[in-house]
Amino acid sequence: MPKYFDIHSHLNFSDYEKDLEEVIKRLKDSDTHTITIGTDFESSKKAVELAEKYEEIYACIGIHPVDKTSEIFDEIAFAELVKHSKVVAIGECGLDFYHADKSIDYERQEALLLFQINFALNHNKPLMIHARNAYEELLSILEPLKKIYGDKLRGNIHFFAGNWEIAQRFIAIGFTLSFTGVITFVHDYDEVIRNAPLSSIMSETDAPYVAPIPYRGKRNEPSYVSEVVKRMAEIRGVSLWTVQEALVENALNMIR
Repeated sequence: MPKYFDIHSHLNFSDYEKDLEEVIKRLKDSDTHTITIGTDFESSKKAVELAEKYEEIYACIGIHPVDKTSEIFDEIAFAELVKHSKVVAIGECGLDFYHADKSIDYERQEALLLFQINFALNHNKPLMIHARNAYEELLSILEPLKKIYGDKLRGNIHFFAGNWEIAQRFIAIGFTLSFTGVITFVHDYDEVIRNAPLSSIMSETDAPYVAPIPYRGKRNEPSYVSEVVKRMAEIRGVSLWTVQEALVENALNMIR
């Protein structure tokens, strides 16, 4: 069992082309495991390749709502990828009305998300959800589906940035919430981290983005997730060991 689990990183991105082996060595030395996340078919394929090569890496495959708006969800192509034993989730999928105009792009994003939700249900995989300026819209989709599919519909809300009221609605439908290095330099999410059941939260880096203190301003990497876990323990007022153990168990429960 690893000491830390970064459930959302992008080691498949070009940011790591020059020193990937060094980054992975630091991941191993810190006893960290990570899920590398696809944002389109090509990056999903690279995530699977990394997962095949390294014991500490798992893959998540899917299409981001706005990163490449011309890409459709090719179910046949993704069906080949999902056969791999280390593909543990579907995504990064969701809704984003920060980078896109809801009045223009809602139908395309909703259709893309529903394709991936159905794919996850068909293959019994959890979802890795991206949501920005879209929590109400996302919940309006997920809450009715939960009544139909029950425990089969599950997943994680990546880079959670909502309030306690929104958090409770996601927790009520069995979704977990993950937090990044942002929590080491802002207090906006302390209430959620303090009040949420420990079984409902996850640690992530979203590497290469949002490095935690003391690495803020640098390229992020999975080994830095320890700073996120440390801050969670401080916010909750419990021992680091308590949070470490719970978050690893939460991640393992998601990918089993």
